Amino acid sequence: MILNIENDKFIEKITKFIQKGKVDFWNELNLSEQKEIEKGIKQLNKVEKVEFNDF
Repeated sequence: MILNIENDKFIEKITKFIQKGKVDFWNELNLSEQKEIEKGIKQLNKVEKVEFNDF
């Protein structure tokens, strides 16, 4: 069905949509956000956590 479509703009939009879904969210984060997440993971691995109700 898609192979029979001759509208190049439509095919281009579909291609971008499919490729967009394959993006790793990690690569969308800036360096500061990545470091904060890594810090949180390290803290959790060391059992350094705060209960949600303690906030």
